[in-house]
Amino acid sequence: MSFYSGSRNSFCPGPITGNPLNGLCEKACIHAKKVFDACLRQMQETNVQVTVSNYIPENPVQPLTFVSVNCVATGVTINDLVVDRFDDKPCFARVSGTVIVPVEIRYTDANGVAGVATAEIPVNTDVVLYVPQPSVVPFSIEAFASCLSPDGQYVGDNVFSLDFCLSIILRVVVEAEILVPTYGYCPIPPCQEFTQDACSGFFDLPLYPAQQPVCNAN
Repeated sequence: MSFYSGSRNSFCPGPITGNPLNGLCEKACIHAKKVFDACLRQMQETNVQVTVSNYIPENPVQPLTFVSVNCVATGVTINDLVVDRFDDKPCFARVSGTVIVPVEIRYTDANGVAGVATAEIPVNTDVVLYVPQPSVVPFSIEAFASCLSPDGQYVGDNVFSLDFCLSIILRVVVEAEILVPTYGYCPIPPCQEFTQDACSGFFDLPLYPAQQPVCNAN
């Protein structure tokens, strides 16, 4: 059993049916990041050269053959960040900097041994975002990224040339205590244990076949 397997009840997360006010029981204070503004950038680049390091296993036998790229979404940072407010629109600002997207490049070496190495993709960013006024708890600019690389090749000297599709989300966030209506604590159901019991599927079959509707041949 879990939230999405077995029997479900009105206290489990998921779509609301009926009156959403039914079951509301408290106003809870939660510590979370409040998102004041966000925007999405999507781009397609070809023949971008990146330098890799941190080979696992070490000292692969050259040359290398490109396999795939995985984006390390949790390690995205913004270098040289500048927030420049507009005089005529004090709640808006020009946000610029370089988003550093860490990636893992998977390859096989000349002996067919699979390996992985790390690299960084820098992306210059210059956008307009809503920025809250100064407060005791400061706002921050965060970035999230996801990428797909359909093609790449090793060009030598620890350099890969990549074609990739990249999505970057920029957020203006503040760590805050937020008051929200809730239905109380979420009941945690017991786990459904995985089993390879050969008889379990057979025993779940109905005793007799279900009556099927008669199809009209005409």
